[in-house]
Amino acid sequence: MLDFLIDIDTQIFLFFNSLHLPFFDYFMKAFTGKIIWVPMYATLLYIIFRRFGWKVALCYTLAIPLVIMCADQLCSSAIRPYVERLRPTHIDNPINALVHMVDGYRGGKYGFPSCHASNSFALATFVALLFAKRRFTIFILIWAFINSYSRLYLGVHYPGDLVIGGIIGASIGFVGYIIAKNIAQHFSTTRDLEQHHFYAQLSMGNSAITYQLSDITIATGLIITISIATYSFFAWF
Repeated sequence: MLDFLIDIDTQIFLFFNSLHLPFFDYFMKAFTGKIIWVPMYATLLYIIFRRFGWKVALCYTLAIPLVIMCADQLCSSAIRPYVERLRPTHIDNPINALVHMVDGYRGGKYGFPSCHASNSFALATFVALLFAKRRFTIFILIWAFINSYSRLYLGVHYPGDLVIGGIIGASIGFVGYIIAKNIAQHFSTTRDLEQHHFYAQLSMGNSAITYQLSDITIATGLIITISIATYSFFAWF
């Protein structure tokens, strides 16, 4: 049964990995980066400190990296050395000659489960629950999905690596949020979760536009994505 699932996973990987264009080679390589998303992460911290009192905000701010670290270490230090599943791109993997790679990038030796997917969905789940806004939740989950899929596109992860990594990350993000919320409640003396705390106004002459604070993160993420797409388009040509 396990061999059957591994074979299906491999066939799905080879199918999707074969769907590539020069534009997406540049796009996925840039999208999967870490530094490029720092401005978006900064907006998350800004919103947290605008949304809550400083003690509660500090609690959530400390919880986020701890949640990501737990997700990352569970995958990289606990599961990978035990499972020892070679990445598709590893030279010892029989299918490596069939894999589409970008700029010769192979990643490390083992790839199950995906730390990229685990970390992305841990962050996405935590902040989606924290902000509890539909528009933001859709955005951050799509971001986590594309971030995870980029690893398959680059050839360094099977779909199964991403699915299990995503489940692990989302589970840790959920549990981490529940724990952080319970701890934060001990530091909260006001009704920090009232709706008006999550809105701001942009003055435009005699009128004002009311927007959700989470729209700042969405706008920043879209600007980064458009910048990546623009760079990829011109690099392609």
